[in-house]
Amino acid sequence: MKKLWGLLLLPLLFACGQNASDTVVVVAQAIDEHDRCHMCGMMIKKYPGPKGQVHLKGQQVTPKFCSTRDMFNFALQSENKRQVTDLFVHDMATTDWQKPEDSAFIDAKTAWYVYGASQKAVMGPAVASFGTKDAAVKYAQELGGIVLPYEKIDTQLLAGK
Repeated sequence: MKKLWGLLLLPLLFACGQNASDTVVVVAQAIDEHDRCHMCGMMIKKYPGPKGQVHLKGQQVTPKFCSTRDMFNFALQSENKRQVTDLFVHDMATTDWQKPEDSAFIDAKTAWYVYGASQKAVMGPAVASFGTKDAAVKYAQELGGIVLPYEKIDTQLLAGK
């Protein structure tokens, strides 16, 4: 009887082991000089301000964006929202506004944002991204705008409403 139970539990042990090893760590992809924005088609590196990228379920291609604004406009569309697994944005407290570095990408879901600052990005008002709330507050004090967590970025905000 004990052998029978052991044989019945054996597949469960393998299944548990497979789930642990199947965990994939997603990292931000480098933006190449020739990469174009997934939303508007503009050359990404040609313009200032924070950039973004999303990773989608089951996709090998990583949509990249010339601005965090375009990234959010794409990611918040109902047909895309459920497919997004990870999002990355630049931490503008650690990189240059004119030429953000790939090494400054952070998880967009844990970032803080400033919307409505006087400093512009590619497509007008920037959704400036920061790794800490303190950095976002400091930026907003210098250049205006409101400080928001990831959860407060929505299509109405992006539309200026």
